[in-house]
Amino acid sequence: MTKTEQHKRRCKEEQEKWQNVLGIHTVDDLNQAITEGRATDIINVSEAFQDKKICEIADAIVKKKARLVLLAGPSSSGKTTTCKRLSITLTACGLRTHSISTDDFFVNREDTPLDENGEYDFESLDCLDTKLFGGTMAELLAGKEVRMPRFNFTDGKREWREKPMHISYSDVLLIEGTHALNPQLTQLVEDKYKFRIYVSPVTTISLDGENYLSTKDLRLMRRLIRDSKYRGQNASEILHRFPSVIRGEEKWILPFREEADVFFNSSLLYEISVIRTQAMPLVESVKPGEERYEDACRLKNIMQYFRRLPSKQVPMVSLLREFAGGSAFDY
Repeated sequence: MTKTEQHKRRCKEEQEKWQNVLGIHTVDDLNQAITEGRATDIINVSEAFQDKKICEIADAIVKKKARLVLLAGPSSSGKTTTCKRLSITLTACGLRTHSISTDDFFVNREDTPLDENGEYDFESLDCLDTKLFGGTMAELLAGKEVRMPRFNFTDGKREWREKPMHISYSDVLLIEGTHALNPQLTQLVEDKYKFRIYVSPVTTISLDGENYLSTKDLRLMRRLIRDSKYRGQNASEILHRFPSVIRGEEKWILPFREEADVFFNSSLLYEISVIRTQAMPLVESVKPGEERYEDACRLKNIMQYFRRLPSKQVPMVSLLREFAGGSAFDY
């Protein structure tokens, strides 16, 4: 059994254990609990479970005395919020943290590689200036003052922050991004300073007692909401792009899961009951005859299993807020 398989098995066993306590194994169980007025308990326990795991990860980072925490995962896995919550927990442990997104090290848009269809391949490692990133991390950890890049997604150009960055020897760098676990990014940094986290949802709720919710479908629902809300894309465009995203993940992300020290399950038992209110109109906007109409119908059928929950009950620091909106964090 690979390390990834062990991580996934452990995640499922842990989540199924507390689902047993709640008595929720299927969507029918979840719907019944909501009908009985137990929604608040389900939300609070789900959030507390993730808090507990983040605390355990923080303790492991402190124990290792890591200085470079690398956090990666596939699209719409909740990497950004996980990184922000981990930063808060590490601060509570007495460490000063600095968060860096690998996205700020993108090459200029015109230098972005193209995929087999002639479209920008944003999943490729070649989207990043790996030499600049590796050198910057090494200089920061060596105590040097470094001027940091910032990518302007509107113009597709690299800019430079006015204030240089400097960290002390006891500070921790939190690196969040799709390719963060790729050794090529941090080959100038000794492994003893690194702690690697792989973030991805592991779904454990059954739709009908036999078939389980697909992790890819859950991420696609999240992506539909996020990209329509914050990136100006319509549902057809998002659905069209997703197969290319998956191919990119299989090539550039999944092979490096084995590098991870820990696996963080970013799924929430109740989340589709909340996000269906925003996601349903999006999939319904895809009309018969359009390229990804069947995908839209599949997602619609899945969401119809779930009873609605109002988003007002979701904590402002919840990972779900990264997609549903209303987060206490800035993105």
